[in-house]
Amino acid sequence: MGEGQLDVAADDLVALNRLDAELESAIESGDEPTFRAALVALLDNVRKVGKPLPADSLAPSELILPPADAHIDEVRSMLGDEGLIPD
Repeated sequence: MGEGQLDVAADDLVALNRLDAELESAIESGDEPTFRAALVALLDNVRKVGKPLPADSLAPSELILPPADAHIDEVRSMLGDEGLIPD
């Protein structure tokens, strides 16, 4: 997202994975408006539940999310077998 690192609790991953599945579905169908709404919802939720790490933290990132203005093709290229957020 270009906003630093956030620590997301395992309990929050279920809701994030549902949003990730909606995003993936929109990408597969090529539905740009739904894709945009799903991406914004996912990123907003990550910001809501994530706890910011200090700027000088050297913790490895388990995943990298695209910025809100990312193009659908850019996000498509980032998808793994489990979407953006692994189960």
